Amino acid sequence: MTKIEELMELIISRANINLREFSHDVGPYVRGMIPIENLWKFYAFYGMTLHHPVSFSFQRSALAGSYFLGNCDVDRSLIYKTDVRGDELKQEGDEIMVGDIKVVLQKDEKIYIKDSFLIKNLVHNFSHDPENLAEFAIRNTVSMHYANIHGASMRGCFLGPYATVDLTSCHDCVVGEYAYVQVGELRHERVDAGEVWIKSGDDFDFVYQFPTEVLPKYISFEKGEQPGGLLIDFVEDRQEDFEEIFGRYSCDADRQANQTAAVSRYAVIKGDVEISENVLIAQRAYIQDSKLGKGANAQENCYIIDSHLKGNNVTAHGGKIIHATMGEDGFVGFNAFLRGSEECPLTVGSNCVIMPHTIMDLEEPLTVPPAHFVWGYIRNQKDFEENSMSMEDFINLEGELNRGNMHFHGSGRAFVSAFAHRIEHILEANGAYFEGGEQSGHAQMGRNQSYNTIEPYPEGEMRGMFPTIRITP
Repeated sequence: MTKIEELMELIISRANINLREFSHDVGPYVRGMIPIENLWKFYAFYGMTLHHPVSFSFQRSALAGSYFLGNCDVDRSLIYKTDVRGDELKQEGDEIMVGDIKVVLQKDEKIYIKDSFLIKNLVHNFSHDPENLAEFAIRNTVSMHYANIHGASMRGCFLGPYATVDLTSCHDCVVGEYAYVQVGELRHERVDAGEVWIKSGDDFDFVYQFPTEVLPKYISFEKGEQPGGLLIDFVEDRQEDFEEIFGRYSCDADRQANQTAAVSRYAVIKGDVEISENVLIAQRAYIQDSKLGKGANAQENCYIIDSHLKGNNVTAHGGKIIHATMGEDGFVGFNAFLRGSEECPLTVGSNCVIMPHTIMDLEEPLTVPPAHFVWGYIRNQKDFEENSMSMEDFINLEGELNRGNMHFHGSGRAFVSAFAHRIEHILEANGAYFEGGEQSGHAQMGRNQSYNTIEPYPEGEMRGMFPTIRITP
């Protein structure tokens, strides 16, 4: 047995122990999921800027095709084509409020990944675990294709393809494919495939469930098989463009559109693309024949095709926008899929929130009026009316609401306020409001980034494993 095979079996056993109450064997989902030759085909890379701490250590791990930034530590893990961004971690001396208790951090926070298997994931933000604020830890976890682990410490979890766990400490849980969870803390729970669950204490509880007959068209996942469906096909059909970029490394690959925008050298920019001031385009983003207005951004695994994003548009990790015009100050959530066409374009008004894991796959032209929340599965005007609400009506909502496959309980005002606060934070963090040297963010601080490329052992029993290395200033 090679060291790679030993590592896989170790990760499987550790995750299975945590998930034994569900009798959920992760083995068939891990073994054979990655072509073994790919584990020594792709290099890993560590980004460096003057604005982020330089501290990366890894041992007994395989990291093929993965990107790391900031304070990261990896041990006994297999991380494949995954982006681990430590550019929002807390720092020594930061004051954190846990309820009415003030905690002062005694050291810089780090991302710590141990005994875990991540494939084509995004890891970002910082720990929201009140008992472990200085360590964004992912342990004994298996997370499948295009899942997002965002501000979500994990221990003993399984995430299906295109799942998102957001701002939630998650312990001993199974999160199904295309499920989205933002509930603060989750322990010993199974979240169904296609469930969107957003909860904040006693303030509000939002749940939407994709119809069981719809979801397999977009994402299907069976034990022992590769994931399938339209979302997988959409991404895989464009992989050659990324392979060309990753295979063409250059230390002076300057792709900046102007003095205040950041375009990763590992993003695809194709066709007629206009990039305005304060725009952020992250690695593995895909932009084709589109316009991005001032302060707009396209985060990891985003696809913007034949579209116009006006000022201060946020496209969160994994969002996809095709043949659409997005009004100013809009938000498209994690892994949302907005697909219009020349015959059936999508027009979204200003100040709209397209909630995480929303699918708008149009069979007729559709216009979303300004200041609306949109969720669920939408193909036409009838679907839109069932799966949307104006912000004014949402603010006035108090108590229970059942609409189609959506159930809401609590304060609509608190729900709207939470989204508004979150979107404002994202715009600030991304540098959308940068002006005259003030209010800089990721778009400005990530402009000048260099990379350390790291390669695995090319042969022998260690083939595909990476040597133990520590990178420091």
